Amino acid sequence: MNTYRRFPITFKKGNGSKIWDENETEYLDFTSGIATCNLGHVPEKVKQAIEAQLANLWHTSNLFHIKKQEDLGVLLTENSCFDQVFFCNSGAEANEAAIKLVRAYVVSQNKTNPLIVTFHQSFHGRTLATVSATGQEKIKAGFEPLLQGFIHLEFNDFHSLKMLADISPSAVMLELVQGEGGVIPADQKWVDELVKICKQKEILLVVDEVQTGMGRTGSLFAYEQYGIKPDIMTLAKGLGSGFPIGAMLAKGNVGDAFQPGSHGSTFGGNPLASTAGLATLQEMITSTVLENSEKMSSILFAKLRELQENYSFIKAVRGKGLLIGMEIKGDATKAVELALQEKLLILTAGPNVIRFLPPLTVSKNEIEEFEAKFIKVLEQLKED
Repeated sequence: MNTYRRFPITFKKGNGSKIWDENETEYLDFTSGIATCNLGHVPEKVKQAIEAQLANLWHTSNLFHIKKQEDLGVLLTENSCFDQVFFCNSGAEANEAAIKLVRAYVVSQNKTNPLIVTFHQSFHGRTLATVSATGQEKIKAGFEPLLQGFIHLEFNDFHSLKMLADISPSAVMLELVQGEGGVIPADQKWVDELVKICKQKEILLVVDEVQTGMGRTGSLFAYEQYGIKPDIMTLAKGLGSGFPIGAMLAKGNVGDAFQPGSHGSTFGGNPLASTAGLATLQEMITSTVLENSEKMSSILFAKLRELQENYSFIKAVRGKGLLIGMEIKGDATKAVELALQEKLLILTAGPNVIRFLPPLTVSKNEIEEFEAKFIKVLEQLKED
């Protein structure tokens, strides 16, 4: 179906930050499969683990214990503030599970208000529930009637927090860096006040880390940088290094609202998916990839801000870690198309924001290669 505006390229091979098309033409990939190949393309240890699992068992079902799934669940909870994990296949499914868990928790507490507050310019997925949760009209268009039970407030706005206190919903759901909405980090003081209200009003805090999680913003999870402990977190994208897997994590008192039969997934956390997730997470926490990400983030931010000084049409450079946005005067899609001609892959995040998502394994030399290619793009944009 005609659901994607595809570029006329087919890729056949990838390694690290590089990817090759059918004609063996090399590209520098600063998209990471939209924040998915955080360890680079075809990371060796993940590849080895998947190949070994392929030789033994692909799928059972969740009617049986799955050792790799249990191991992944333990590793996730040991390295986060959560106690329980539900595995699924995507970020949308993880957010769908979070929405269902909030509602189940409301019922378990004998409450009657399942309302969830989300924020304008947020993006939470493409299922009907997650489209309803998303704060972008263009995502919702054509899919009415939407699911009831969501209110959208302004992101990073203190007046919204006063409204939140008055509304007193069951949960607040947010991205700590709005990715699709323009790469907008949450303000620390705003988050602190938000958390304070949630505690006072017994409002569940749900953090969507589908894009920000798995090292993308410089720490394993973005919530760690804000010094908060959400009740629920969702993951996907970087969790499986490109293998489809999602996860919804919750604190024990909240997760207990799900009981046998409450929710399920045929493929979620199956042996192959869990193997990919486990190998990815092990590599993330035992190697120097997070340290490299921090160093390369500083270098890339410095170069982008230097470019901002040299090109007047660059309005802002913002983000966290290796999730970076550049706001420009003009059409960001044009920049993506020009970059493609330079054999550089970049993304948009709205009509006038260019998004950079290099692998966390990116090198200084590759950032310099990116700079050289991107300057050619900026020069052409300047002429336009």
